[in-house]
Amino acid sequence: MPRIAPLFLICVLLVSQLAGAQETATPSRPAASAETDSVQPSTGDATTSSPAAETIYSGPQVGEPLSPFLVRGVYDDDAGQEIDFVQRADSKPIVLIFVHDVNRPSVALTRVLTTYTHSRAKDGLTTGIVWLDDDATEAERTLKRIRHALAPNVPIGISIDGREGPGSYGLNRNVTLTILVANENTVTANFALVQPSLQSDLPKILTKIIEVVGGEVPRLETLEGMPQMMRGRMQSARAAPNEAVMADLRDRIRPVIQRDATDEEIDTAATAVEAYLENNPAARREVGRIATTIVNSDKLTNYGTARSQAVLRRWKETYGPEFEQARATAESSESDAASRDAPAATTTDEPASSEVTAP
Repeated sequence: MPRIAPLFLICVLLVSQLAGAQETATPSRPAASAETDSVQPSTGDATTSSPAAETIYSGPQVGEPLSPFLVRGVYDDDAGQEIDFVQRADSKPIVLIFVHDVNRPSVALTRVLTTYTHSRAKDGLTTGIVWLDDDATEAERTLKRIRHALAPNVPIGISIDGREGPGSYGLNRNVTLTILVANENTVTANFALVQPSLQSDLPKILTKIIEVVGGEVPRLETLEGMPQMMRGRMQSARAAPNEAVMADLRDRIRPVIQRDATDEEIDTAATAVEAYLENNPAARREVGRIATTIVNSDKLTNYGTARSQAVLRRWKETYGPEFEQARATAESSESDAASRDAPAATTTDEPASSEVTAP
């Protein structure tokens, strides 16, 4: 009997050690909380899931009703008045922008989007901006201070429900903007944006608006309020030939600069290129760029024969001015935009390289 007690104690100790080791190897997951759980950035429709990021929800989802709610007006005839954007729409198409956080991207997207939607008021589209803030007095001061940065004449109101917004809407305070598109008091699109982007988010939102109000989706560079620097880049990008055009152009130019080509073969190939360029402005500018760069360098003799080099000189004279004008216009737009926006906006874009790869 005396030997049984030590054996029993040893067994108890072994079991305790095994249990402790198992707890160490498989720690329990802490309970989720609003303070510790982070929201993944999203710049798309809240109903679209992504395997790389958690879907973010804010506000009533597609197919759910759009309930009336009150805000306090800020500007002009609405100042100090309780207004209801949903009732104003009277079951017609409406775009609601809930501003959770005020920063440059959120203000820029709100300005450009509402400038466009307000221009469609004649087509029955109602626009409403809802400012979410727990301090209504401070929110009003902010809105009056930044009025110049917002779209003119667009109705805006401060939520009487504070930062959380209308209780029935279930807005997510972790996003920057919640944008709802609705028709017949039913949500047709929902965008919960953490990092609003004019270039990536605005086209998607405009597409959903066009679905309920009709018309064609406008190009971003044509929208009033778009930053001039960004507009210049978009116009330059549209003016540049796409990859398919570039590949086709290289194939057409290559016979012109073949070292073993006869003069007749070069003339035939050059004529074919020029015929192709007649109805292709982007390709003309690209040929002008290529020819100008080669002729102005000390490498002209590296391209084809004497007849090839004569063709390149002719192309520089014919198409070079069109390229130079396009480049000057783009540089002027960038410079003007930088002057207007400085020092608030900067650009890291570098000038286009003058180096050219032989086609």
